[in-house]
Amino acid sequence: MRMRPTLSWTPTEDLPPGTTDLGPVADALGGGGVLVLTGAGISTESGIPDYRGEGGSLSRHTPMTYQDFVGSAQARRRYWARSHLGWRTFGRARPNAGHRAVAAFGRHGLLSGVITQNVDGLHQAAGSEGVVELHGSLARVVCLSCGDFSPRGELARRLEEANAGFEPVAAGINPDGDADLADDQVGDFHVVPCTVCGGVLKPDVVFFGESVPPRRVEHCRELVRGAAALLVLGSSLTVMSGLRFVRQAAEAGKPVLIVNRDATRGDRHALTRVALPLGTALSSVAERLDIPVGGPLDGREAAPASL
Repeated sequence: MRMRPTLSWTPTEDLPPGTTDLGPVADALGGGGVLVLTGAGISTESGIPDYRGEGGSLSRHTPMTYQDFVGSAQARRRYWARSHLGWRTFGRARPNAGHRAVAAFGRHGLLSGVITQNVDGLHQAAGSEGVVELHGSLARVVCLSCGDFSPRGELARRLEEANAGFEPVAAGINPDGDADLADDQVGDFHVVPCTVCGGVLKPDVVFFGESVPPRRVEHCRELVRGAAALLVLGSSLTVMSGLRFVRQAAEAGKPVLIVNRDATRGDRHALTRVALPLGTALSSVAERLDIPVGGPLDGREAAPASL
Protein backbone atom coordinates (compact mmCIF):
# COMPACT_ATOMS: atom_id res chain seq x y z
CA MET A 1 0.00 0.00 0.00
CA ARG A 2 1.43 3.39 -0.97
CA MET A 3 1.06 6.35 1.37
CA ARG A 4 -0.74 9.44 0.15
CA PRO A 5 1.75 12.32 0.05
CA THR A 6 1.52 14.80 2.92
CA LEU A 7 3.08 18.03 1.73
CA SER A 8 2.06 20.37 4.53
CA TRP A 9 0.96 20.41 8.15
CA THR A 10 -0.83 23.04 10.18
CA PRO A 11 -1.00 22.77 13.99
CA THR A 12 -4.52 22.06 15.22
CA GLU A 13 -3.64 22.50 18.89
CA ASP A 14 -1.68 24.83 21.09
CA LEU A 15 1.88 23.57 21.21
CA PRO A 16 4.49 24.57 23.79
CA PRO A 17 6.87 27.23 22.49
CA GLY A 18 10.40 26.32 21.55
CA THR A 19 13.22 26.94 24.00
CA THR A 20 16.89 27.79 23.78
CA ASP A 21 17.83 25.55 26.71
CA LEU A 22 20.17 22.81 25.47
CA GLY A 23 20.48 21.21 28.90
CA PRO A 24 18.04 18.33 28.28
CA VAL A 25 19.74 17.49 24.96
CA ALA A 26 23.19 17.49 26.57
CA ASP A 27 21.91 15.38 29.47
CA ALA A 28 20.36 12.81 27.14
CA LEU A 29 23.49 12.53 25.01
CA GLY A 30 25.69 12.38 28.09
CA GLY A 31 23.74 9.34 29.24
CA GLY A 32 24.38 7.53 25.92
CA GLY A 33 22.14 5.23 23.91
CA VAL A 34 20.56 8.08 21.94
CA LEU A 35 19.01 7.35 18.54
CA VAL A 36 19.26 10.31 16.16
CA LEU A 37 16.61 10.99 13.49
CA THR A 38 17.48 13.75 11.04
CA GLY A 39 15.57 15.67 8.39
CA ALA A 40 16.30 18.22 5.69
CA GLY A 41 16.91 20.96 8.25
CA ILE A 42 20.30 19.54 9.19
CA SER A 43 21.55 20.08 5.63
CA THR A 44 20.41 23.67 5.12
CA GLU A 45 23.73 24.98 6.44
CA SER A 46 25.38 22.96 3.65
CA GLY A 47 23.45 24.97 1.08
CA ILE A 48 20.62 22.49 0.53
CA PRO A 49 17.22 24.07 1.31
CA ASP A 50 14.64 22.22 3.36
CA TYR A 51 11.06 21.58 2.30
CA ARG A 52 8.97 23.45 4.85
CA GLY A 53 11.07 25.94 6.83
CA GLU A 54 11.37 29.61 6.08
CA GLY A 55 12.04 29.81 2.35
CA GLY A 56 11.47 26.06 2.04
CA SER A 57 11.28 24.58 -1.44
CA LEU A 58 7.62 23.55 -1.19
CA SER A 59 6.74 27.23 -1.56
CA ARG A 60 7.89 27.04 -5.19
CA HIS A 61 8.32 23.35 -6.01
CA THR A 62 6.09 20.26 -6.06
CA PRO A 63 8.22 17.12 -5.60
CA MET A 64 7.94 14.28 -8.07
CA THR A 65 5.51 11.57 -6.97
CA TYR A 66 5.99 7.87 -7.57
CA GLN A 67 2.74 7.65 -9.49
CA ASP A 68 3.71 10.43 -11.90
CA PHE A 69 7.18 9.00 -12.43
CA VAL A 70 6.07 5.47 -13.34
CA GLY A 71 3.01 6.62 -15.25
CA SER A 72 4.40 9.24 -17.61
CA ALA A 73 7.41 9.23 -19.93
CA GLN A 74 7.18 13.03 -20.07
CA ALA A 75 7.26 13.23 -16.27
CA ARG A 76 10.38 11.05 -16.27
CA ARG A 77 12.01 13.27 -18.90
CA ARG A 78 11.22 16.34 -16.82
CA TYR A 79 12.48 14.67 -13.63
CA TRP A 80 15.77 13.43 -15.09
CA ALA A 81 16.53 16.78 -16.79
CA ARG A 82 16.02 18.61 -13.51
CA SER A 83 17.73 15.97 -11.40
CA HIS A 84 20.70 15.71 -13.74
CA LEU A 85 21.28 19.44 -13.51
CA GLY A 86 20.77 19.37 -9.74
CA TRP A 87 23.24 16.50 -9.31
CA ARG A 88 26.06 18.65 -10.69
CA THR A 89 25.79 20.95 -7.68
CA PHE A 90 24.06 18.71 -5.14
CA GLY A 91 27.01 16.30 -5.21
CA ARG A 92 29.36 19.13 -4.25
CA ALA A 93 27.61 19.87 -0.93
CA ARG A 94 29.85 19.50 2.13
CA PRO A 95 29.01 18.34 5.67
CA ASN A 96 28.38 21.20 8.07
CA ALA A 97 28.87 21.59 11.83
CA GLY A 98 25.64 19.68 12.53
CA HIS A 99 26.71 16.63 10.55
CA ARG A 100 30.17 16.74 12.11
CA ALA A 101 28.72 16.95 15.63
CA VAL A 102 26.50 13.91 15.04
CA ALA A 103 29.55 12.00 13.78
CA ALA A 104 31.52 13.07 16.85
CA PHE A 105 28.76 11.90 19.21
CA GLY A 106 28.84 8.54 17.44
CA ARG A 107 32.61 8.21 17.70
CA HIS A 108 32.39 8.85 21.43
CA GLY A 109 29.86 6.07 21.93
CA LEU A 110 26.88 8.28 22.79
CA LEU A 111 24.58 7.11 19.97
CA SER A 112 22.75 3.85 19.42
CA GLY A 113 22.18 4.73 15.76
CA VAL A 114 21.44 7.39 13.15
CA ILE A 115 18.37 7.40 10.91
CA THR A 116 18.19 10.09 8.24
CA GLN A 117 15.29 11.11 6.04
CA ASN A 118 17.81 12.87 3.77
CA VAL A 119 19.16 11.48 0.51
CA ASP A 120 22.32 13.60 0.36
CA GLY A 121 24.88 11.29 2.03
CA LEU A 122 26.27 14.11 4.18
CA HIS A 123 26.17 12.14 7.43
CA GLN A 124 28.44 9.50 5.92
CA ALA A 125 30.67 12.21 4.42
CA ALA A 126 31.09 13.65 7.92
CA GLY A 127 32.18 10.26 9.28
CA SER A 128 28.99 8.74 10.72
CA GLU A 129 28.84 4.97 10.39
CA GLY A 130 25.88 2.62 10.04
CA VAL A 131 23.51 5.40 8.93
CA VAL A 132 20.05 4.14 7.98
CA GLU A 133 18.93 6.05 4.88
CA LEU A 134 15.17 5.94 5.43
CA HIS A 135 14.36 7.47 2.06
CA GLY A 136 17.28 6.01 0.12
CA SER A 137 20.20 7.77 -1.57
CA LEU A 138 20.63 9.89 -4.69
CA ALA A 139 24.03 8.26 -5.16
CA ARG A 140 22.38 5.05 -6.45
CA VAL A 141 20.09 4.28 -9.37
CA VAL A 142 17.79 1.27 -9.69
CA CYS A 143 16.08 -0.27 -12.72
CA LEU A 144 12.35 -0.71 -12.20
CA SER A 145 12.32 -3.75 -14.52
CA CYS A 146 15.28 -5.93 -13.54
CA GLY A 147 16.23 -4.40 -10.18
CA ASP A 148 19.85 -3.74 -11.16
CA PHE A 149 21.61 -1.09 -9.07
CA SER A 150 24.25 1.25 -10.49
CA PRO A 151 26.19 4.32 -9.30
CA ARG A 152 24.67 7.72 -9.96
CA GLY A 153 28.00 8.92 -11.30
CA GLU A 154 27.79 6.36 -14.09
CA LEU A 155 24.31 7.55 -15.06
CA ALA A 156 25.48 11.18 -14.93
CA ARG A 157 28.21 10.35 -17.43
CA ARG A 158 25.72 8.66 -19.80
CA LEU A 159 23.28 11.57 -19.53
CA GLU A 160 26.08 14.04 -20.27
CA GLU A 161 26.94 12.10 -23.44
CA ALA A 162 23.30 11.85 -24.51
CA ASN A 163 22.58 15.54 -23.88
CA ALA A 164 25.63 17.45 -25.09
CA GLY A 165 25.13 21.18 -24.66
CA PHE A 166 22.44 20.87 -21.98
CA GLU A 167 23.35 23.90 -19.85
CA PRO A 168 20.18 25.61 -18.58
CA VAL A 169 20.35 27.90 -15.56
CA ALA A 170 18.28 26.60 -12.66
CA ALA A 171 16.28 28.90 -10.40
CA GLY A 172 17.21 26.79 -7.36
CA ILE A 173 17.83 23.32 -5.99
CA ASN A 174 15.66 21.23 -3.70
CA PRO A 175 16.27 18.69 -0.89
CA ASP A 176 15.65 15.82 -3.31
CA GLY A 177 18.36 17.09 -5.68
CA ASP A 178 15.76 18.27 -8.19
CA ALA A 179 16.65 21.61 -9.81
CA ASP A 180 13.97 24.19 -10.60
CA LEU A 181 13.56 24.31 -14.38
CA ALA A 182 10.73 25.55 -16.55
CA ASP A 183 9.25 23.10 -19.08
CA ASP A 184 10.79 24.99 -22.00
CA GLN A 185 14.22 24.54 -20.39
CA VAL A 186 13.70 20.78 -20.24
CA GLY A 187 13.09 20.68 -23.99
CA ASP A 188 13.76 17.30 -25.59
CA PHE A 189 16.14 16.06 -22.89
CA HIS A 190 17.09 12.47 -23.69
CA VAL A 191 16.54 9.87 -20.95
CA VAL A 192 18.77 6.78 -21.10
CA PRO A 193 17.58 3.24 -20.24
CA CYS A 194 19.03 0.50 -18.06
CA THR A 195 22.18 -0.95 -19.59
CA VAL A 196 21.20 -4.46 -18.47
CA CYS A 197 17.63 -4.80 -19.74
CA GLY A 198 16.64 -1.49 -21.32
CA GLY A 199 14.16 -0.75 -18.55
CA VAL A 200 13.22 2.46 -16.77
CA LEU A 201 15.79 3.88 -14.36
CA LYS A 202 14.80 5.56 -11.10
CA PRO A 203 16.95 7.11 -8.37
CA ASP A 204 17.13 4.79 -5.37
CA VAL A 205 15.04 7.16 -3.27
CA VAL A 206 11.53 6.99 -1.88
CA PHE A 207 9.40 9.46 -3.82
CA PHE A 208 6.39 11.18 -2.33
CA GLY A 209 3.50 8.72 -2.56
CA GLU A 210 5.82 5.72 -2.33
CA SER A 211 6.23 3.54 0.75
CA VAL A 212 9.48 3.04 2.63
CA PRO A 213 10.49 -0.64 2.25
CA PRO A 214 8.92 -2.62 5.14
CA ARG A 215 12.20 -4.26 6.18
CA ARG A 216 13.83 -0.84 6.49
CA VAL A 217 10.93 0.41 8.60
CA GLU A 218 11.19 -2.61 10.90
CA HIS A 219 14.92 -2.10 11.27
CA CYS A 220 14.26 1.48 12.37
CA ARG A 221 11.58 0.32 14.79
CA GLU A 222 14.09 -2.08 16.29
CA LEU A 223 16.53 0.80 16.73
CA VAL A 224 13.83 2.78 18.54
CA ARG A 225 13.12 -0.18 20.81
CA GLY A 226 16.79 -0.41 21.76
CA ALA A 227 17.37 3.32 22.30
CA ALA A 228 17.42 5.18 25.59
CA ALA A 229 16.10 8.36 23.94
CA LEU A 230 15.21 9.73 20.50
CA LEU A 231 16.79 12.98 19.30
CA VAL A 232 15.14 14.57 16.25
CA LEU A 233 17.26 17.06 14.33
CA GLY A 234 15.94 19.35 11.61
CA SER A 235 12.67 17.64 10.74
CA SER A 236 9.13 19.03 10.77
CA LEU A 237 7.93 15.41 11.09
CA THR A 238 5.15 16.25 8.64
CA VAL A 239 5.30 12.89 6.88
CA MET A 240 4.48 9.68 8.70
CA SER A 241 7.73 7.99 7.66
CA GLY A 242 9.54 9.87 10.43
CA LEU A 243 6.68 10.73 12.79
CA ARG A 244 5.89 7.06 13.44
CA PHE A 245 9.22 6.59 15.22
CA VAL A 246 8.55 9.61 17.45
CA ARG A 247 5.17 8.16 18.36
CA GLN A 248 6.71 4.76 19.00
CA ALA A 249 9.35 6.20 21.32
CA ALA A 250 6.81 8.30 23.22
CA GLU A 251 4.43 5.35 23.63
CA ALA A 252 7.31 3.31 25.06
CA GLY A 253 8.08 6.04 27.59
CA LYS A 254 11.38 7.03 25.98
CA PRO A 255 12.32 10.73 26.04
CA VAL A 256 11.89 12.50 22.70
CA LEU A 257 13.94 15.66 22.19
CA ILE A 258 13.69 17.87 19.10
CA VAL A 259 16.02 20.53 17.75
CA ASN A 260 14.16 22.46 15.03
CA ARG A 261 13.58 26.15 14.48
CA ASP A 262 9.85 25.76 13.77
CA ALA A 263 7.07 23.80 15.46
CA THR A 264 6.83 20.16 14.40
CA ARG A 265 4.13 17.55 14.15
CA GLY A 266 5.91 15.64 16.94
CA ASP A 267 6.09 18.47 19.49
CA ARG A 268 3.28 17.13 21.65
CA HIS A 269 5.24 13.92 22.12
CA ALA A 270 8.50 15.69 23.00
CA LEU A 271 10.15 16.49 26.29
CA THR A 272 11.49 19.66 24.69
CA ARG A 273 11.95 21.43 21.35
CA VAL A 274 15.03 23.60 21.05
CA ALA A 275 14.48 26.40 18.54
CA LEU A 276 18.09 27.10 17.55
CA PRO A 277 20.12 26.66 14.35
CA LEU A 278 21.38 23.09 14.30
CA GLY A 279 25.05 23.80 13.68
CA THR A 280 25.18 26.23 16.59
CA ALA A 281 23.10 24.04 18.89
CA LEU A 282 24.98 20.79 18.31
CA SER A 283 28.38 22.46 18.46
CA SER A 284 27.39 23.96 21.83
CA VAL A 285 26.26 20.55 23.11
CA ALA A 286 29.53 19.00 21.96
CA GLU A 287 31.45 21.70 23.82
CA ARG A 288 29.43 21.06 26.98
CA LEU A 289 30.29 17.38 26.75
CA ASP A 290 33.94 18.16 26.02
CA ILE A 291 33.74 16.39 22.66
CA PRO A 292 35.84 17.78 19.80
CA VAL A 293 33.94 18.09 16.54
CA GLY A 294 36.14 16.67 13.80
CA GLY A 295 37.41 13.28 12.72
CA PRO A 296 37.53 11.17 9.57
CA LEU A 297 36.03 12.85 6.53
CA ASP A 298 35.87 12.08 2.85
CA GLY A 299 36.82 14.34 -0.03
CA ARG A 300 33.51 16.19 0.09
CA GLU A 301 34.81 18.12 3.12
CA ALA A 302 37.71 19.65 1.21
CA ALA A 303 35.90 22.83 0.12
CA PRO A 304 32.81 24.85 1.10
CA ALA A 305 29.44 24.13 -0.46
CA SER A 306 28.68 26.01 -3.64
CA LEU A 307 25.00 25.37 -4.21
